[in-house]
Amino acid sequence: MSSKAEENNPVVLSRRAFLTSVAGAAMTLAAPGVFASVASVPQRDRELSFYNTHTGEKLTATYWSDGNYLDDGIEEISWLLRDHRAEEASAMDPKLLDLLHQLQHKVGQAGEFHVISGYRSPATNQMLVKRSSGVAKRSYHMLGQAIDVRLPGYDTAQLKKAAVELKGGGVGYYASSDFVHLDVGRVRYW
Repeated sequence: MSSKAEENNPVVLSRRAFLTSVAGAAMTLAAPGVFASVASVPQRDRELSFYNTHTGEKLTATYWSDGNYLDDGIEEISWLLRDHRAEEASAMDPKLLDLLHQLQHKVGQAGEFHVISGYRSPATNQMLVKRSSGVAKRSYHMLGQAIDVRLPGYDTAQLKKAAVELKGGGVGYYASSDFVHLDVGRVRYW
């Protein structure tokens, strides 16, 4: 049964509707070589662990196995990385997951990524733009192509340095808040 808000706003998805709608999206993006630099990472299952700092949720999920992206893993990760303010989710780009996996491999640090921000709805992004000059009006977060993280037990400045060396997209370092922004847009640093 859907709520009045869901009926009037087709963008708002319940968890069930989200999981159903995203099932095919991962397959569309699962082309070989989707993120070429991941080829340097040994070909085995790709697993990521997350702790959402806003909801307290934890997840360890395999999102790639035997040369294919796994719908279930991407769906679970996408739900954990949802916009907690609006309770909206969007399919996270597998290239972003590959970038996180490659970064973790590069720094040799297993463990949970602590997530400050994953997907952001346009309404949440607009609210954050009004509050801070550091939020992009056309943020990659709204496309499921960006994440703000820290890796406990690993110096955030060094995490930023390793991310820059990967040249996988945008990398921002927020020292005062102790997190690194990663996106799979054009290569740039701040």
